Amino acid sequence: MSDALSATRVPLFSGRRVLVVGDVMLDRYVWGDVSRISPEAPVQVVRVDRKSYTLGGAGNVAANLAALGLDVQCLGVRGKDEDGRLLAEKFDEIGAKAHLVYEPMRPTTAKTRVMGRGQQLIRLDEEDAGPLSAEVQDALLRQVERSLPECGAVIVSDYAKGVFAGNLAQRIINVGAEVGVPVLVDPKGADWTRYQGAFCITPNTGEFQRVAQFDPRDDSDLGERASTAIHAFSLSWLLVTRGERGMSLFGRGGEALHVPTQAREVFDVSGAGDTVIATLAAGVAAGLSMEDSARLANAAAGVVVGKVGTQPVTRAELEEALALDEGGCAYKIRTREAAMEAVQGWKRQGENVVFTNGCFDLLHVGHITLLHKAAELGDRLVVGLNSDASVRRLKGETRPILPEAERASLLAALQDVDMVVIFDEDTPLELLNALKPDILVKGGDYVRETVVGHQEVESWGGRVELISLVDGKSTSSIIDRLRG
Repeated sequence: MSDALSATRVPLFSGRRVLVVGDVMLDRYVWGDVSRISPEAPVQVVRVDRKSYTLGGAGNVAANLAALGLDVQCLGVRGKDEDGRLLAEKFDEIGAKAHLVYEPMRPTTAKTRVMGRGQQLIRLDEEDAGPLSAEVQDALLRQVERSLPECGAVIVSDYAKGVFAGNLAQRIINVGAEVGVPVLVDPKGADWTRYQGAFCITPNTGEFQRVAQFDPRDDSDLGERASTAIHAFSLSWLLVTRGERGMSLFGRGGEALHVPTQAREVFDVSGAGDTVIATLAAGVAAGLSMEDSARLANAAAGVVVGKVGTQPVTRAELEEALALDEGGCAYKIRTREAAMEAVQGWKRQGENVVFTNGCFDLLHVGHITLLHKAAELGDRLVVGLNSDASVRRLKGETRPILPEAERASLLAALQDVDMVVIFDEDTPLELLNALKPDILVKGGDYVRETVVGHQEVESWGGRVELISLVDGKSTSSIIDRLRG
């Protein structure tokens, strides 16, 4: 990894602007429980608990850019229907500017996924993949021309839903070349002539195989095939995403960059391609080299496959992923939002989550014993750590002895600890409500009724466990001995 990119040097993307043009769609999720087979037909019955809506296709690309902190504009088409209204609302929610042109008699592209116990059971598609009218294509191109000069990159997100059935992609690439703004393409289909002259194309192995006609089981000539494609379609770069093999970046001359994937828990690969091209374009817009932008995109891909459904990756999650790739234990220190996602993932796997909290100032054998016994109660141990400001309010201006970053690092280095989350409140109640652990652990100097959060934990089916303390071991006693 170059000096330009590390866990502590992920670019600040605020103020960078990227334009997304493509097939926007609404992703609808119907969540429920499956407990029986229908008496009417041999199909599962899903008892619906809730419904959720997210941006899909080019909209998901825009959502990933917005989550990273970029200024985003998205261009596409929508119908005059309820799905189109929901689509526009979702763009407003993420703070992205959407210019969605109405196409007469065309429905908003929507995908409905029915989910049972976290698994996708069926998908229903509503779409019209026919070409756009000349008038709508011209309207989109005019908006591209107005927006392009202020952008650091443009993404063409082709889902074969009609936006690029004509020559719109080629016209956008030509306009980008005229003003010197790189155009990156997430392709669809075997005809890449409509992407001629693009700055970069980002196919997966299957998509590239259809164009380059090679055996995907034997990648010995992948570099040669990539070089041929680069010259045939006048590309500057080609990034092939290769699943468990990571990514391979090819340019005009020079050696290819092969970025290996990092071991991750894979829940859902849908939307991973959107995350890759969004993060790649974000890196380009922020001034990173293509090599470092590819590394950033690879880290983002490793994060997004650990989520269910089309969900964006945040800058904080990227920092954590890069910290994990660099080694060490910094990846265990999570923000509250990232911790919530991780805990939800663990629970989907049926793992029991244990939570304890404290100041953990001057880590000692009493702390270690409590944490070890807490970890034995479940599958994952989360430690809530009082921030420096919180410790000062609780224990006075002379505390803590060690700052929160050092205290968090010491806890993260322990094998028993799976995650550390710093909280700024006087009690961990807000953090408990966010994470909803299965088991809440405190020291034996408490009784159940005095444990903050015991009512909340028990309300969602959890329990409180009290662990005996090691006699005579406390931070205060260590401080007194040092002073003596």
